[in-house]
Amino acid sequence: MIIKTDRLILRAPQPSDFDAYAAFVADPRSAMTGGPMERPAAWRSFATELGHWTIRGYGLMTVLEKGSDKIVGQVGFWYPEGWPEVELGWRLFGGFEGKGLATEAATELLNYAATTLGWAPMISVIAPGNARSIKLAERLGAKLERSDWKTPSGKPTLIYRHAWAAGHICIQKAATA
Repeated sequence: MIIKTDRLILRAPQPSDFDAYAAFVADPRSAMTGGPMERPAAWRSFATELGHWTIRGYGLMTVLEKGSDKIVGQVGFWYPEGWPEVELGWRLFGGFEGKGLATEAATELLNYAATTLGWAPMISVIAPGNARSIKLAERLGAKLERSDWKTPSGKPTLIYRHAWAAGHICIQKAATA
């Protein structure tokens, strides 16, 4: 599956994506998404993501910047054992934040889930201190649904519920200053 937006290409992860992934999860800023971790743990985590695609037929997608083919990060659907339902998740790699790329990719995937897959409004599972992800979820129109769920490994999380009407997500316009 390949999905294109104005600035991005979203595709299933490939083994050649591992170095960019390992660099991201080695960085302390990956703490909200399971890091930081050393390269052997990163390899196991990346292999889990590839396996998710095999088991579920979907997963987190590698996001590439059109033109440069630089790996921007990952955005996609995540539903491991123990999760309450399918999640839309995201993570941007260093240097790509603040450009609206996560919003662009997540918007496209929410519309894809609604119109192509026929899925009901889904959730995003967010670490309580991850202000940037909370802001993105709210920009996408998601509302806090639960603040008491814990991952199977016991980590407290927030669950945001995305909303869409007539098959398209409801994006809230950012306030202008």
